[in-house]
Amino acid sequence: MTETNQLAVIILAAGKGTRMKSALHKVLHPIAGRPMIEHLMASAAALNPTRFIVVTGDLREQVEGALKGKADFAVQDRQLGTGHAVLQAREALAGFSGDVLILYGDVPFLRGATMQAMQRRLHADDAPPAVVLGFRPGDTKSYGRIIAEDGGRIAKMVEHKDASDEERACTLCNSGVMAVRGDALFALLERVGNDNAQGEYYLPDIVNLATADGRPCAVVETDDPGEVAGINSRAELAEAEAQWQDFRRAEAMDAGTTLRAPETVFFSWDTELAEDVVVEPNVVFGPGVKVAANATIRAFSHLEGAVVGKGCDVGPYARLRPGAVMEPGSKLGNFVEMKNSTLGEGAKANHLSYLGDATIGAGANIGAGTITCNYDGYFKHRTEIGERAFIGSNSALIAPLKIGADAIVGAGSAVTRDVGDGELRMVRGEQLVKPGWADRFHDAMKKKKKEGK
Repeated sequence: MTETNQLAVIILAAGKGTRMKSALHKVLHPIAGRPMIEHLMASAAALNPTRFIVVTGDLREQVEGALKGKADFAVQDRQLGTGHAVLQAREALAGFSGDVLILYGDVPFLRGATMQAMQRRLHADDAPPAVVLGFRPGDTKSYGRIIAEDGGRIAKMVEHKDASDEERACTLCNSGVMAVRGDALFALLERVGNDNAQGEYYLPDIVNLATADGRPCAVVETDDPGEVAGINSRAELAEAEAQWQDFRRAEAMDAGTTLRAPETVFFSWDTELAEDVVVEPNVVFGPGVKVAANATIRAFSHLEGAVVGKGCDVGPYARLRPGAVMEPGSKLGNFVEMKNSTLGEGAKANHLSYLGDATIGAGANIGAGTITCNYDGYFKHRTEIGERAFIGSNSALIAPLKIGADAIVGAGSAVTRDVGDGELRMVRGEQLVKPGWADRFHDAMKKKKKEGK
């Protein structure tokens, strides 16, 4: 690949995001468990850019910390407009003559295909120095306008506050997204002034400057205004989450997943579901979940960082925390929580149990009310349960502990020492029986109550 065919991506993320009313930088607010700026970066990655440069400003430490190793950074100390923001990336792109894609960190749903269309247009026969992404919203609000001629050639770009009534009547709006030739970008930006209603250095002015130089730019129009929607408030963040979830639910069903009540199921950005998975109502998938074919996730279950094997049954009201692995055919029933544990093939924990830091062998049965006592107040310890072992109800397995294959732990036991293969272990206090004691007790209490004592 030659330098002139390479692509750099500049993402603007210097704004204060005051409408979000948050101590967290706006672009780090998550959608489907992933910071919105990382959604955008994942889409741009489809174009194989050679570098990402994120322009930071307010709360820069948060953004740079979150994206460390994923991008380079430039700093805009004062917010003097979009043109000024892009100009801050000049040093990071010194000597670069490829294409530059300019994106916005709070516009997370821009599609990779749209970015590719912009880059292709940049290399069309008329070789425009810049390509602008346009859209036609239902309400043009205060968007800047793109005055375009036939063939998508731009005659003029104008901000809403500086536009005439005739220009405001144009419905083709500027999304702010641009693809620009690297050898032209910064030379044009240096010429941008701030003689406008806002007193800012506008990025779109590079289009007007290029046009005045006899090098007309072009517009590519998206057919989905939703992909260029910016997120500036909690309400808009909620709308974006709903938009993403609707898309993901439809995608899951198209791929062969049954959703009993789609509107009640919530996915994470990386949820993986195989064919013939059934998901009942009110299920939440946190990050890092993989579910194999023919598994059933029953109602009101919560999964995060978990792997569910083929044909497994989860819930209802089950919780799988990070490190939970269910091998094929295993079952985790109602009100069971599992963390950093493996439930072996065909093993069952059907009711009211906590399985933490445990390895449970194939075919084992975990009785109701069983807990693995994995934490001593300072350190975590593991419990190992062998194949086909039977753990009676209401047992406390106090780690570190090993229970052998085919062993039986009697109900109500508190086990502190290893149990060998095939052994029976019961740990109970001696059962005391006093005939007639309860009758005498009740008689005495009734008498006292009657006497008012």
